[in-house]
Amino acid sequence: MPDFHLYIGYRHTSSWSLRGWLPLKKSGVAFDETLIRYRTPEGKARLNQLSPTGKVPLLVHQRGGAAVKVWFEFWTTASDWAINVGGKPWNSLPAFVPVTFEVMVLFAGVSTVIAFFIVARLVPGKKAVMPYPGVTDHRFVLVLEETDAAFDVGKVRAMLESFNAVHVEERVEEAA
Repeated sequence: MPDFHLYIGYRHTSSWSLRGWLPLKKSGVAFDETLIRYRTPEGKARLNQLSPTGKVPLLVHQRGGAAVKVWFEFWTTASDWAINVGGKPWNSLPAFVPVTFEVMVLFAGVSTVIAFFIVARLVPGKKAVMPYPGVTDHRFVLVLEETDAAFDVGKVRAMLESFNAVHVEERVEEAA
């Protein structure tokens, strides 16, 4: 049984469902797939049970970190550091539920920040490239990249000067 389960909508007409299905298929990850007909009342009700947002695609990891975390919490309180805190028995599994939820929220936040750093290519020690001296002290910079053949430098310069731009500069950078 695969560890991942993908709930998708109509893959042939919904680009959102295809966006979840295609990377998994191309990467060769083993996953189960369930089509949810979200345009029907029964399908929408089923989707709302699975996902808090009620949207597809939804990727579910079958045996996730929560089970490992609960085991670790149980091991530390029952086996390794057996101690009676607050009169609770040593094997009080319901006491672990709030802590497990909070750890899940913590991991979600930390993994989001790590994903942001990876996507933005921010690494520790990376030297920032300042496009203009003094940009962090008392000025801000607006950088426009010309990617369209219809881009008219003269019209853009006139527009910026009509808004009282302090300094307008055109740079041509060499391709790296």
